Amino acid sequence: MKYLALFILPKKNESSVGVVFPDIPDCCTSGENIDHAYKMAMEILDIRIGDIKREGKSLPKPHTIEQIKTEWQDWDEWTDGEEYAFMFVPYIPTGKPSKYTVYMNDDLMARIDDVTNN
Repeated sequence: MKYLALFILPKKNESSVGVVFPDIPDCCTSGENIDHAYKMAMEILDIRIGDIKREGKSLPKPHTIEQIKTEWQDWDEWTDGEEYAFMFVPYIPTGKPSKYTVYMNDDLMARIDDVTNN
């Protein structure tokens, strides 16, 4: 499942990138740059969805950009005079770990390690 996140880009005298999820109540964060903000967005999305599930509520349905622009009550407040971008942020449910035996080429495993360790 993916949710749209609104990334507020920094002005010349600012350094952080703000992030808000219009579909998820009380779900916002920031980062030192766009990469850090995206990482923080994935973390806060996981936390907030976990909270929603623990409260016994159903997950909000993701909206399109057009729906957010017309239906989200905070649209004008968040975008007024700001440079922004939308990005999809995936929600990957965490569950009980499973053990698998996988055989693969050493070069492929090294590439996977490079990606997961960065």
